[in-house]
Amino acid sequence: MKAEIPDLGYTPTIGEITRRAAAAWPDKDFVVMPDRRITFADAERQSRVLGKRLLAAGYGKGSRIGVFDTYSTEWVIVWLAAARIGALIMPFSSIYKPAELRTVLRIGDVQLLFAPASFLGRDVPAFLEEAVPGLAGASAGPLLLNDMPYLREVWMWGGAARSWATAVDVPSTDDCGVSDELFDAVEAEVVPADLAQVTYTSGSSALPKGVVHSQAAIVRTTYFFGQNRLAPESDKYESKILCGFPFFWIGGTLVLGGALQSGITVCVIEKFDAGPALDMVENERCTSVAAWPSLVQSMKAHPTFASRDLDSMPSLTEPGPSDFALIGSPVPGIPRHRGMSETVGNWWGAERKIVNPETGETLPDMEEGELWIRGHGVMQAYYKQERESVFDADGWLHTGDRCFMFENQPYFVGRFYEMIKSQGANVSPREVELYLEGWPEIEHALVFGLPHPVLEEEVTAVIVFKPGMRMTPQEIQDRARKEISSFKVPSRIEIIDDEADIPWLGSGKPDKLAVRARLIA
Repeated sequence: MKAEIPDLGYTPTIGEITRRAAAAWPDKDFVVMPDRRITFADAERQSRVLGKRLLAAGYGKGSRIGVFDTYSTEWVIVWLAAARIGALIMPFSSIYKPAELRTVLRIGDVQLLFAPASFLGRDVPAFLEEAVPGLAGASAGPLLLNDMPYLREVWMWGGAARSWATAVDVPSTDDCGVSDELFDAVEAEVVPADLAQVTYTSGSSALPKGVVHSQAAIVRTTYFFGQNRLAPESDKYESKILCGFPFFWIGGTLVLGGALQSGITVCVIEKFDAGPALDMVENERCTSVAAWPSLVQSMKAHPTFASRDLDSMPSLTEPGPSDFALIGSPVPGIPRHRGMSETVGNWWGAERKIVNPETGETLPDMEEGELWIRGHGVMQAYYKQERESVFDADGWLHTGDRCFMFENQPYFVGRFYEMIKSQGANVSPREVELYLEGWPEIEHALVFGLPHPVLEEEVTAVIVFKPGMRMTPQEIQDRARKEISSFKVPSRIEIIDDEADIPWLGSGKPDKLAVRARLIA
């Protein structure tokens, strides 16, 4: 079914929906955290002031602005300010290790990086000095670093204890002499076709992929999510959503964009833990939750769950699966496909079909094939990749996801290609293999995904050690957690004592499909 472009009745830009939200619900909470909150009017005013400061510093349409933080009201203000002046915002994962952040900063050609002085107990300036070569020895003024040729500034809130960092208050009342008239004129030149955001996921060839979305794609797809998915489950309470999707991943964009167009309050905690999450539901009377099944299950399994007052969110207390995507599935245990970074995390605006990947034949309902997508809600491109290398001649993106269709909904079975999907994150097997094989103890590392009832797929590693070397699975996981993002760390590790026990192909490469099938069996 072709995805028709809807007429929302207003210009689909992030600036437009920010102003509309402030006018419609000025005093209503937009984002709530345990220790602070901002209304829709606060968000408009604070992002306007920060946008003025960006303009005064020379940033504007097309500027590449990164933000490195976890859930916070400051993150939201930076995101809105950058989008409102037409900059290209690049959110970075707060669970990155230094080498991973270094990679995306370089790939993204980031000119300005926003970050707090600390989050989750992390000393961010020290972390950035480890991530960015030469930063520790830099002084005030534009940064000129060979390894980061485009990076010019780092703006930090909460204290800038380094000479290379510029202190910035978020929120602030300093408009740097930029008038409302000038800001409005700049914002008026931001159009739906302008590129707005790059969301990074693991790349199939080991380097991260930057999913590029336009202003219009973000606004239109999140509008439908807000209207259709965030309604309260009880008439007794206002719409408030507990968001367990990180702001820096596409799920956060989906929730924030939907809330701006629906007047829904977004409740978050700095780190999603079951106890504080239940506290938030009770204290704020949250009516729905947006989170991966494993997080919802952790709330239900918490020892205090039975004693909680959770009347505002019936779906959390009523019997049923933690994975709402399993409800109504025609095949028990197979969930509806939840969406992709490439589709702003949902299916509004994406035409989709299931295809035999060898013949290109469109397949009927319930027959497995590869999911192909196109439409106004699908990404514009991968950052730094030519469109022709990503989409076919008819505009279809071949996702590599093994799915079947039922009542115009794709159901996720697995992958045709190697990419692992675990808890909403893409994990490149080759990236993890190269990392592990760089250890002096490891001769071979075979990494792939295995089906998992909660995680979708479980990152699995088969390890062969070099002669005389040995480590336990726990030792491997403990070291890896210090050096790569936690979602990339194999949760299942199998040790093979002799590489002769690995089936090998005629090309001299290990037969990963045979090893994977053996473990599944």
